[in-house]
Amino acid sequence: MFDSVSAVALESALDGLAARQRAIADNIANVNTPDYHSKRVQFEDALAESISAGDGRAVATTKESLEPTKLNGNNVNLDTETLSNIDTVLRFQFASQAIDGKFSAVRTALRSS
Repeated sequence: MFDSVSAVALESALDGLAARQRAIADNIANVNTPDYHSKRVQFEDALAESISAGDGRAVATTKESLEPTKLNGNNVNLDTETLSNIDTVLRFQFASQAIDGKFSAVRTALRSS
């Protein structure tokens, strides 16, 4: 059950979202650091391809943003980071609830046996 495509995909999603959360935190922490370029974490496309292939395993990739910079060479946009943080938190909560649902089913099955 825990090796099913959906369980593995949810684990990969949680890992990717956690990596994105760390990148957002780094970006916000460096909002005023000269020459700092924000980081972007991608995993959704790799996850979708992996699920289509029947696996569910995907690794998040972190890349430097190529967005335009301010005069100090920094390209962190606090509004963008805040919205991305909200989106990431909601997605993480959704994936966590889905994983919890799988564990609840196992707990229920173990109690009734």
